[in-house]
Amino acid sequence: MSSQVTFHTISETDSGVRLDRWIKRQKEIPQGQIEKLLRTGQIRVDGKRIKAKERLTTGCSVRLPPLPEKTSKKPVFTKFNREKREFIQELVIYEDDEIIALNKPPGIAVQGGTKTYEHIDGLLDILAVKQERPKLVHRLDRDTSGVLILARNATVAKRLGELFRSREISKVYWAVTVGVPNPRSGQLRGWMAKGQTNLQDANKKRAFAREKMHIVNQNDKNAVHAVTDYTVISTAAQTAAWVALRPLTGRTHQLRLHMAELGTSILGDKKYNSSREMPSGLSDGLHLHSRSLVIPNPNGKSKLITAPLPVHIQKTFATLGFLEEEVADFHEEIF
Repeated sequence: MSSQVTFHTISETDSGVRLDRWIKRQKEIPQGQIEKLLRTGQIRVDGKRIKAKERLTTGCSVRLPPLPEKTSKKPVFTKFNREKREFIQELVIYEDDEIIALNKPPGIAVQGGTKTYEHIDGLLDILAVKQERPKLVHRLDRDTSGVLILARNATVAKRLGELFRSREISKVYWAVTVGVPNPRSGQLRGWMAKGQTNLQDANKKRAFAREKMHIVNQNDKNAVHAVTDYTVISTAAQTAAWVALRPLTGRTHQLRLHMAELGTSILGDKKYNSSREMPSGLSDGLHLHSRSLVIPNPNGKSKLITAPLPVHIQKTFATLGFLEEEVADFHEEIF
């Protein structure tokens, strides 16, 4: 462990990297401790307090207190049992010299957090090549399935991160909604912000609050603009719909909130649900899937990556009579 405060100048290679991710590359420190050190002002950037999610710029100076040094030990694959190795390897749907694409299953987090010990990020050493650990460049909700992109190295991670932030990477999601959106296609835009909702547990003995996104006014505190294109692909009478969604902004729970605001929440969404009666006989679980993603390439052909549907959505499709083959090869063309 370093015995004194250290200062680090950010190179061009690390420009654009989130502060917390940069720290984890340098030191052995969990996310919770990073947050505490930031709150108490022990970690600063250019002498100022800063949040973990803020991105670093070339030439800025990061102050770090005494912390355990990052081990130089290379990935040890034996620390993972056979089941975990097979699990992460079977998720790979595409790979080349720059990226790895996973088909993330529902129910597993992308990164760790409070009381979250099993996550995709914790298994990425298994996919290391030439002792280079893949790097996350975007996220999916725990219960959302589909395309998740990893960068082979820091240089690729920086480039992809910039493409995601500038919305140059096109993403299309598939969802099953409770009821049929009206109108059947359009663009949803507005302002949203994170807030708390008071709930009660099953025994109604105590109230508690959970954070979720809400529709707000432009001038409200922490309001962010969100834009989503959507189109109905197929319907099961007025009971349910197969909907394609294209987020033009990248807000937390954007697609889930927008569908709920239409009065046709995504099937299985317990946080953002409408007043409609849920269809019976369908699979449990959130029916939201990151179906396809296009990574632009200015020097060649863009990469289209498509993720097969998870089992629970396949079963719902079969029950409702939705035929995936109708649009299996389409990406943005359906909008």
